[in-house]
Amino acid sequence: MTLSQKEHSLLTDLKSQEQLCIEKYGKYESEAKDPCLKSLFSSIKSTEEGHLSTISRIISGEEVSMPSAPSAVSQKLECQMSQVSEGDKKSDAFLCKDALSMEKHVSSVYDTCIFEFRSPVLRDTLSHIQKEEQNHGEQLYEYMSKNNMYS
Repeated sequence: MTLSQKEHSLLTDLKSQEQLCIEKYGKYESEAKDPCLKSLFSSIKSTEEGHLSTISRIISGEEVSMPSAPSAVSQKLECQMSQVSEGDKKSDAFLCKDALSMEKHVSSVYDTCIFEFRSPVLRDTLSHIQKEEQNHGEQLYEYMSKNNMYS
């Protein structure tokens, strides 16, 4: 499969975004105080690693197709309200807000890219990844909402 210069450029940007997500989620997992939040960051990081792999495969010329339904849709956060100190909760809230902002940005980048690709298979693949990014945002929102961090 041959990518246009524009498609290649967009994928390079997506690759950088995914690498940043992986780095941030790894850092945030180690900084989070609430064990449930650590687990959430770890889970999202793992999905982001899959996204990076998919984008890298596409850049190398592979026409990657994804299942029709995102894998993370059914994954729900089953934690109780965290029992951490107020200071730790503020620190965790900052991490969540930054992560949610990052997910919104990455989802919008995927949205733009979906419209720029010629291949229906690649558009579907990028759409699949975008939906997973949206699911990450939903998981972060649910955690924040349960812990009175979202206003």
